Amino acid sequence: MPRLSLGANRIYGEAAFEVLAKAQALEKQGKTVLHFEIGEPDMETPNHIVEAGVRAIHENKTHYEPSLGLMELRNAVVDEVEATRGFRPQVDQVVITPGLKPGIFFSMLAVIDPGDEVIFPDPGYPTYGSVTAMVGARPVPVPLLEENQFRMNPDDVRKRVTDRTKVIIINSPQNPTGSVMTEEELKEIHDIAKDQDIYVISDEVYSKMTYNGSLAPSISVHDRAKERCILLDGFSKCYVMTGWRLGYMVVPVVMAERLRDYLVSAVSCTASFTQWAGVEALTGDQTFIAGMMDRFTQKRDRIAAGLNQVPGITCQLPQGAFYAFANIRGTGMTSQECSEFILNECRIATVPGTAFGQAGEGYLRFSYATSLDIIDQAVDTLQTAFQNRLNTRC
Repeated sequence: MPRLSLGANRIYGEAAFEVLAKAQALEKQGKTVLHFEIGEPDMETPNHIVEAGVRAIHENKTHYEPSLGLMELRNAVVDEVEATRGFRPQVDQVVITPGLKPGIFFSMLAVIDPGDEVIFPDPGYPTYGSVTAMVGARPVPVPLLEENQFRMNPDDVRKRVTDRTKVIIINSPQNPTGSVMTEEELKEIHDIAKDQDIYVISDEVYSKMTYNGSLAPSISVHDRAKERCILLDGFSKCYVMTGWRLGYMVVPVVMAERLRDYLVSAVSCTASFTQWAGVEALTGDQTFIAGMMDRFTQKRDRIAAGLNQVPGITCQLPQGAFYAFANIRGTGMTSQECSEFILNECRIATVPGTAFGQAGEGYLRFSYATSLDIIDQAVDTLQTAFQNRLNTRC
């Protein structure tokens, strides 16, 4: 059999889905598992968005659309960016993608050559490192430290910039830690990128999911995504549209022109009825988001307080997204050992911090996109299990 490509042997997946498979195997044995591994809101797509998608299907809007996206949706993104980021891009800068991941993938393919270096957060979303490896670039992880509330430190970025650095990747609000970068930190990183002529890919899929009542700041405001900033956002999280597969990019015009050919070659276009649902999501009633974040605030507070009562575990209060990144070093176990112990002994599915990078050792990620009752049940189970384990060791 002919061998696969070097890139095919370098790319890798996400541990959250591996944990999900293990949890489902236990469920097939008749065991109940509490799920904290998958990053998906525990709600349904708002009805007015669903109805817009269904209406589009009934109106036969089920054919090819321009590869860069439906013009009505691209215009809606222009208005959305002006309202949420404070600048109005040209419509020629807007690219619609079937989910946010293709935006990450295509933007990295468009700017990275073999031998380049890519700076990204550690712990961080696994796709960043996976695509970096696939294209033959050198990964340069920046540790996110708990003492800095897991925010990317511009000084740590500056120390890692070389003449081979091509891209800095930012994710704020951040998966897996729930951190939110400050305007000052983003401005400093933009200045580094500008001085060294580096691209910045800003993954902002959780931009509306913060706990201080305001939107997360965006680095793209500093150049209006015209020169080096690549703004990525999507509909999966704040509009609960994970299965609809819809995202958008705001990029320099010259990049958008090349991305058209990536889309033509890879997917032709994003599903037309999904795009019409996206128009409704951006232009329709937005009150759903506030209600969702009120519920997530309760869940965040409940799980953080509960985890801090578990022997050997501490947990900072997340500032965005819906992930608690718990410090488990006091248990004496590695992240992998602790995650497996919790799954096998407590029937609770979590993701080890090392699934997001080496700096995630000593942590577990809990996705608290579940009910308050399940959070309470999980916390009670963990408190009992770790207290018993502590008593046994003593």
